[in-house]
Amino acid sequence: MKISCCLFTALLLAGCARRADAYLTVDGTMLGTTMHIVADVRGVTQRDLYAAAMELDREAKASMSIFDETSLLSRLNRNQTDSVDRHIAFNLRLADSIGALSDGRYDVTVMPLVEAWGFAGRERTEHPNVDSILAFVGREKVRVENGRLVKADPRVQLDFNSIAKGYTVDLLAALVERFGAENYLVDIGGEVRCRGVNPNGEGWRIGIETPFDGNMTNGEYLQKRVRLHDGALATSGNYRRFYLDDAGNKVAHTIDPRTGRSAVSRLLSVTVAAPTCAEADALGTMFLAMGADDALAAVERMPGVKVYFILAGGDGSYEEWISPAMQDSIMK
Repeated sequence: MKISCCLFTALLLAGCARRADAYLTVDGTMLGTTMHIVADVRGVTQRDLYAAAMELDREAKASMSIFDETSLLSRLNRNQTDSVDRHIAFNLRLADSIGALSDGRYDVTVMPLVEAWGFAGRERTEHPNVDSILAFVGREKVRVENGRLVKADPRVQLDFNSIAKGYTVDLLAALVERFGAENYLVDIGGEVRCRGVNPNGEGWRIGIETPFDGNMTNGEYLQKRVRLHDGALATSGNYRRFYLDDAGNKVAHTIDPRTGRSAVSRLLSVTVAAPTCAEADALGTMFLAMGADDALAAVERMPGVKVYFILAGGDGSYEEWISPAMQDSIMK
């Protein structure tokens, strides 16, 4: 039995080695950020794969972008249409399932607050009237009926930035699978989905950035590495998209929908591993919006969740917290 297992392993590794020359690497820009694909696709060229990825990019932005005024989501937010497509319908359903775990800290109707604080591509409002905006924030204020978006108040608006990138990573993974890939890694702006092994026959290694304010180095400073064979990984943090207000207070892009204000705590970075990148993306935003204490308490109620937290310690140091389910994925 042991000899048979060893022989099977040897044949498996030999098969991986033979297919190493079949991996294609494609780099580019997607959703306004970096795109990276490594996949053992079959019967297609780099140009074919790149063209297909760019078509997916156009489709995703035309549906879910809050920065493109012609997108379906932008037109829904302006009440110029009420028809939803499959992307928006799916993300609303998933947002509901994550929102149910969040005690109100994850809510995709947060768009008016995101816009008021200056994180929706428009100039921010100085000292926004948060209480008045909260009157039309709340997931219960919008629903889908027969393919139509129904709003309780026309001022309700949706923001999928906490989920759309991860969802598009999943679409990109499905794309390379349609091209025959059995082993691949797809990455959009640091959010990743992978399967199988890399060209060396090993699990995929993904770096987690050190979350110091203004870290824009794209992988130069890494706090940890994660090894994955199948699944997705997304990291959320408030160390890139933020500004200081006139009193010197940090205002970050993660907004707590309950208070209407920036969710800044000693929880600096949240990395989530999940079956899909859309789930990992949304859960990361949820935990970040909860803040350190509530996020740690929430993880205790979710024993199977795979998370890695980086928290601010004393004297500029970092503290790390790894959930039991995540321990085996963290590289020593």
